[in-house]
Amino acid sequence: MTKNRPYSFNGANNNNNNSGKRPPNKGGRNFGPRRNERIRAPRIRVIGPDGSMLGIMPPAEALAMARRAGLDLLEVSPNAEPPVCRILDYGKYMYEESKKQKSHKVAPMKVKEVKLRPMIEQNDFMTKTRNAEKFLFQGNKLKITLMMRGREMEFKDKAFDAVKRLIEELKHIGHADSEPKLMGRNISVTLSPVPQNQRKLKYSKDADEIPEDDSQEG
Repeated sequence: MTKNRPYSFNGANNNNNNSGKRPPNKGGRNFGPRRNERIRAPRIRVIGPDGSMLGIMPPAEALAMARRAGLDLLEVSPNAEPPVCRILDYGKYMYEESKKQKSHKVAPMKVKEVKLRPMIEQNDFMTKTRNAEKFLFQGNKLKITLMMRGREMEFKDKAFDAVKRLIEELKHIGHADSEPKLMGRNISVTLSPVPQNQRKLKYSKDADEIPEDDSQEG
Protein backbone atom coordinates (compact mmCIF):
# COMPACT_ATOMS: atom_id res chain seq x y z
CA MET A 1 0.00 0.00 0.00
CA THR A 2 1.34 3.38 -0.96
CA LYS A 3 1.91 5.71 2.01
CA ASN A 4 0.63 9.27 1.92
CA ARG A 5 3.35 11.83 1.16
CA PRO A 6 3.94 14.43 3.92
CA TYR A 7 3.53 17.39 1.55
CA SER A 8 1.21 18.66 -1.15
CA PHE A 9 2.14 18.43 -4.80
CA ASN A 10 0.79 21.91 -5.44
CA GLY A 11 3.64 23.43 -3.35
CA ALA A 12 1.30 25.06 -0.82
CA ASN A 13 3.09 23.32 2.03
CA ASN A 14 6.51 23.01 0.41
CA ASN A 15 9.09 24.44 2.83
CA ASN A 16 11.62 24.78 0.01
CA ASN A 17 9.71 27.77 -1.32
CA ASN A 18 11.67 30.83 -0.09
CA SER A 19 9.42 33.36 -1.86
CA GLY A 20 12.40 34.93 -3.57
CA LYS A 21 14.36 35.47 -0.34
CA ARG A 22 18.11 34.95 -0.13
CA PRO A 23 18.86 31.28 0.72
CA PRO A 24 20.03 30.62 4.28
CA ASN A 25 23.75 30.62 4.98
CA LYS A 26 24.34 26.87 5.38
CA GLY A 27 26.89 25.82 7.93
CA GLY A 28 27.18 29.36 9.29
CA ARG A 29 30.05 30.15 6.95
CA ASN A 30 31.10 33.78 6.71
CA PHE A 31 32.40 34.79 3.30
CA GLY A 32 33.34 38.31 4.36
CA PRO A 33 32.14 41.51 2.69
CA ARG A 34 30.39 41.09 -0.67
CA ARG A 35 32.26 42.22 -3.75
CA ASN A 36 31.76 42.40 -7.48
CA GLU A 37 29.03 39.99 -8.72
CA ARG A 38 28.08 38.98 -5.15
CA ILE A 39 26.58 42.42 -4.45
CA ARG A 40 22.80 41.82 -4.72
CA ALA A 41 21.16 45.12 -3.72
CA PRO A 42 19.12 46.67 -6.59
CA ARG A 43 20.81 50.06 -6.09
CA ILE A 44 23.94 51.10 -4.22
CA ARG A 45 25.73 54.30 -3.22
CA VAL A 46 29.15 54.28 -4.83
CA ILE A 47 32.44 55.79 -3.61
CA GLY A 48 35.20 56.18 -6.18
CA PRO A 49 38.80 55.00 -5.73
CA ASP A 50 39.82 58.54 -4.73
CA GLY A 51 37.11 58.76 -2.05
CA SER A 52 34.72 60.91 -4.10
CA MET A 53 30.98 60.19 -4.09
CA LEU A 54 29.84 58.90 -7.51
CA GLY A 55 26.14 58.70 -6.63
CA ILE A 56 23.46 55.99 -6.49
CA MET A 57 23.31 53.45 -9.30
CA PRO A 58 22.71 49.74 -10.03
CA PRO A 59 25.58 47.43 -9.00
CA ALA A 60 26.13 46.37 -12.64
CA GLU A 61 26.88 49.96 -13.63
CA ALA A 62 29.29 50.46 -10.71
CA LEU A 63 31.00 47.13 -11.43
CA ALA A 64 31.51 48.13 -15.06
CA MET A 65 33.21 51.34 -13.87
CA ALA A 66 35.44 49.31 -11.53
CA ARG A 67 36.36 46.85 -14.31
CA ARG A 68 37.33 49.67 -16.66
CA ALA A 69 39.72 50.95 -13.98
CA GLY A 70 41.10 47.46 -13.31
CA LEU A 71 39.66 47.52 -9.79
CA ASP A 72 36.99 45.79 -7.67
CA LEU A 73 33.66 46.84 -6.21
CA LEU A 74 33.42 46.17 -2.45
CA GLU A 75 30.39 46.52 -0.19
CA VAL A 76 31.68 48.52 2.80
CA SER A 77 28.37 49.42 4.55
CA PRO A 78 25.83 46.65 3.86
CA ASN A 79 23.29 47.93 6.39
CA ALA A 80 23.08 51.46 4.99
CA GLU A 81 20.11 52.46 2.84
CA PRO A 82 21.10 52.03 0.10
CA PRO A 83 24.23 49.92 0.81
CA VAL A 84 27.52 51.75 0.32
CA CYS A 85 30.12 50.24 -2.01
CA ARG A 86 33.59 51.40 -2.91
CA ILE A 87 35.71 50.98 -6.03
CA LEU A 88 39.17 49.91 -4.91
CA ASP A 89 42.10 47.54 -5.28
CA TYR A 90 40.82 44.56 -3.26
CA GLY A 91 44.25 42.95 -2.82
CA LYS A 92 45.72 46.17 -1.46
CA TYR A 93 42.66 46.68 0.76
CA MET A 94 43.03 43.21 2.35
CA TYR A 95 46.77 43.79 2.88
CA GLU A 96 46.09 47.07 4.71
CA GLU A 97 43.37 45.44 6.83
CA SER A 98 45.76 42.62 7.76
CA LYS A 99 48.38 45.15 8.87
CA LYS A 100 45.81 46.96 11.02
CA GLN A 101 44.79 43.73 12.74
CA LYS A 102 48.40 42.79 13.46
CA SER A 103 49.14 46.26 14.88
CA HIS A 104 46.20 45.92 17.29
CA LYS A 105 47.40 42.62 18.71
CA VAL A 106 48.98 42.95 22.13
CA ALA A 107 52.30 41.18 22.42
CA PRO A 108 52.53 38.83 25.43
CA MET A 109 54.40 40.38 28.34
CA LYS A 110 57.84 38.83 28.89
CA VAL A 111 59.38 38.27 32.31
CA LYS A 112 62.93 39.53 32.83
CA GLU A 113 64.98 39.04 35.96
CA VAL A 114 67.60 40.79 38.04
CA LYS A 115 69.40 38.96 40.83
CA LEU A 116 70.79 40.51 44.00
CA ARG A 117 73.00 39.41 46.88
CA PRO A 118 72.44 40.44 50.52
CA MET A 119 75.69 42.43 50.78
CA ILE A 120 75.58 43.93 47.30
CA GLU A 121 77.83 46.96 46.82
CA GLN A 122 76.45 50.31 45.71
CA ASN A 123 77.94 50.24 42.19
CA ASP A 124 76.53 46.76 41.54
CA PHE A 125 73.18 47.79 43.00
CA MET A 126 72.92 50.77 40.62
CA THR A 127 73.82 48.54 37.65
CA LYS A 128 70.97 46.20 38.61
CA THR A 129 68.68 49.21 39.05
CA ARG A 130 69.44 50.52 35.55
CA ASN A 131 68.88 47.09 34.02
CA ALA A 132 65.60 46.67 35.88
CA GLU A 133 64.45 50.15 34.86
CA LYS A 134 65.05 49.40 31.18
CA PHE A 135 63.17 46.09 31.37
CA LEU A 136 60.13 47.85 32.80
CA PHE A 137 60.50 50.73 30.34
CA GLN A 138 60.28 48.18 27.51
CA GLY A 139 57.00 46.84 28.91
CA ASN A 140 58.34 43.63 30.46
CA LYS A 141 57.43 42.19 33.82
CA LEU A 142 60.39 42.13 36.19
CA LYS A 143 61.31 39.42 38.67
CA ILE A 144 63.67 40.45 41.46
CA THR A 145 65.46 37.52 43.08
CA LEU A 146 67.81 37.79 46.03
CA MET A 147 69.84 34.64 46.68
CA MET A 148 71.34 33.74 50.06
CA ARG A 149 74.05 31.19 50.62
CA GLY A 150 75.46 29.61 53.76
CA ARG A 151 75.53 31.99 56.72
CA GLU A 152 73.87 34.74 54.67
CA MET A 153 70.57 33.26 55.88
CA GLU A 154 71.36 34.91 59.22
CA PHE A 155 70.91 38.30 57.57
CA LYS A 156 67.41 37.90 56.18
CA ASP A 157 66.42 41.37 57.38
CA LYS A 158 69.18 43.00 55.34
CA ALA A 159 68.22 40.83 52.38
CA PHE A 160 64.58 42.00 52.54
CA ASP A 161 65.81 45.59 52.88
CA ALA A 162 67.83 45.27 49.64
CA VAL A 163 64.81 43.97 47.73
CA LYS A 164 62.51 46.67 49.13
CA ARG A 165 65.10 49.31 48.31
CA LEU A 166 65.14 48.24 44.67
CA ILE A 167 61.33 48.30 44.56
CA GLU A 168 61.44 51.84 45.95
CA GLU A 169 64.01 52.92 43.34
CA LEU A 170 61.72 51.62 40.57
CA LYS A 171 58.39 53.00 41.82
CA HIS A 172 58.41 55.67 39.06
CA ILE A 173 58.21 52.98 36.40
CA GLY A 174 56.83 49.81 38.03
CA HIS A 175 54.90 48.49 40.98
CA ALA A 176 55.18 45.27 42.99
CA ASP A 177 52.48 42.69 42.31
CA SER A 178 52.76 41.44 45.91
CA GLU A 179 54.99 41.65 48.97
CA PRO A 180 58.47 40.06 48.65
CA LYS A 181 58.39 36.42 49.77
CA LEU A 182 61.03 34.09 51.18
CA MET A 183 61.10 30.73 49.40
CA GLY A 184 63.87 28.46 50.62
CA ARG A 185 67.05 30.52 50.36
CA ASN A 186 65.64 33.06 47.90
CA ILE A 187 63.55 36.19 48.31
CA SER A 188 61.55 37.08 45.23
CA VAL A 189 58.94 39.55 44.01
CA THR A 190 57.48 40.43 40.61
CA LEU A 191 56.95 43.98 39.33
CA SER A 192 54.66 45.15 36.53
CA PRO A 193 55.35 48.26 34.43
CA VAL A 194 53.22 51.37 34.74
CA PRO A 195 51.18 52.35 31.62
CA GLN A 196 53.36 53.18 28.62
CA ASN A 197 52.53 56.90 28.60
CA GLN A 198 53.80 57.16 32.20
CA ARG A 199 57.15 55.42 31.72
CA LYS A 200 60.24 57.60 32.08
CA LEU A 201 63.88 56.70 32.51
CA LYS A 202 65.41 58.07 35.69
CA TYR A 203 68.74 56.25 35.91
CA SER A 204 69.41 55.28 32.29
CA LYS A 205 70.18 57.82 29.58
CA ASP A 206 70.19 55.41 26.65
CA ALA A 207 66.84 53.64 26.23
CA ASP A 208 68.19 51.56 23.33
CA GLU A 209 71.09 50.04 25.28
CA ILE A 210 70.39 46.34 25.86
CA PRO A 211 70.06 45.54 29.60
CA GLU A 212 71.48 42.33 31.05
CA ASP A 213 68.93 39.66 31.92
CA ASP A 214 70.00 37.57 34.93
CA SER A 215 67.46 34.79 34.33
CA GLN A 216 70.09 32.56 32.70
CA GLU A 217 72.44 32.74 35.67
CA GLY A 218 72.72 29.88 38.09
